[in-house]
Amino acid sequence: MQVPTDIAPRAGYPRQLLAVSRGALAQLVRSPSHSRRAEAARKLARHSLWLSLAGAALVIVLMAGFDQTEIELMPPRGTPTLWPIRILTDFGKDEYLLIVLGAALVAVAFVAAGLHGTRRAVLLGFGTRLQYLFLSVAVSALVAEILKYLIGRGRPFVGGKANPFNFVPFEGTGAYASLPSGHAVAAFALAFAVSALWPRLRVFMFTYAIVILLTRLVLLAHHPSDVVAGALVGMVGAMMVRYWFAARRLGFAIRADGTIVPLPGAARGRLKRVAHGASAP
Repeated sequence: MQVPTDIAPRAGYPRQLLAVSRGALAQLVRSPSHSRRAEAARKLARHSLWLSLAGAALVIVLMAGFDQTEIELMPPRGTPTLWPIRILTDFGKDEYLLIVLGAALVAVAFVAAGLHGTRRAVLLGFGTRLQYLFLSVAVSALVAEILKYLIGRGRPFVGGKANPFNFVPFEGTGAYASLPSGHAVAAFALAFAVSALWPRLRVFMFTYAIVILLTRLVLLAHHPSDVVAGALVGMVGAMMVRYWFAARRLGFAIRADGTIVPLPGAARGRLKRVAHGASAP
């Protein structure tokens, strides 16, 4: 989120809030300006292509040789003792992730509207990173929903058999929305996005994503190839959103070789001071 410069510091709170909100949206659609964006685009294209080819090959191998065996080993759908897994799996539900991230964005806008100068800049810098997280999950989830509709793969045992080749394209119901796994898409998009901004969290975030992936298998919500495809869609989606931000100098920088790296963000202590200043009498 950019710091609005067209509103006087003493303007009323509603005008400040409008300016903050308008600036946050405007920065996302402004023309790309980074001089190295072409190098970054080429690197993104190469990485996306190789990742997609490797992922597609793995999906085909799993579909042909492992999906049926794996789902036959899982406990029956609805097993009462699986209730902790049903709770855990919801931590990867795209709707829930987007609600939390969206609420955080709204909170940042409301607090930032009451701040000025450096404190506002620090908080809005964090808001830009929240925008990246939100859009990484949202864009990836949207692509996944389109693919689910086009592919129309039946979930495990839909139709009464463990048939990994049960496809009804354009069917449009939940029973035939198995490929790709929406939970895997959201979890891996979030894991990649958080890791891209804060690399020290990489191990934790990808462990979280893998746990979500495994819950989908145990609950017989998806085949192994579904969750692998979901992980692929989520990561490629987050990579593309990262390029969009980097090309506009938002949250990321681009090195001479096209590598996208995170810009230094606000330290946790500084954010705490901003929050304390906003809440102080």
